[in-house]
Amino acid sequence: MQLEIRPDPAEVGRARRWARSRLAGSGIADEEPLAETLILLVSELVTNAVVHTGCPAVLRLSLPGAVGEPSVVRLEVADASDRAPVPRCAGDEATGGRGLALVDGLADRWGWSVEGAGKRIWCELDRCAAPGRAETDRGGVAECAVVAERAVAVRTKSAPAYGGLAYEVV
Repeated sequence: MQLEIRPDPAEVGRARRWARSRLAGSGIADEEPLAETLILLVSELVTNAVVHTGCPAVLRLSLPGAVGEPSVVRLEVADASDRAPVPRCAGDEATGGRGLALVDGLADRWGWSVEGAGKRIWCELDRCAAPGRAETDRGGVAECAVVAERAVAVRTKSAPAYGGLAYEVV
């Protein structure tokens, strides 16, 4: 699923509404923490594309198939700018500059790569099995807790740069 984004700040709200409707259609409820996190990530990545590139962009969303099973939700924003995303250290009084820090803190994995003449920034969220399953079940709540702990440990490592062309935190 994808949505064409014009280089207009009003597109951020449209992108959030579009993502919410896709989530609802896939069985992910608005009040589910995954939905709230994903909508925030959509806001951040689309805002970055619209504000910092001035170019049209494409928002892509890959949602899981079966409800209640551990799975991955993937969000991508591709734009025509060849400028690499640059994480910034925003001061306490700054009104911007925290987008990629939020992505890094909220996503289980994220990165970017060159795509044609532009770039693609992506992030993934792990969707754990429905609460209430026995913790001994393969793919159950206990396994998701282990995955979450590993994700936190991985995010504390420094991320490599690949020849100045790609940045990926896995």
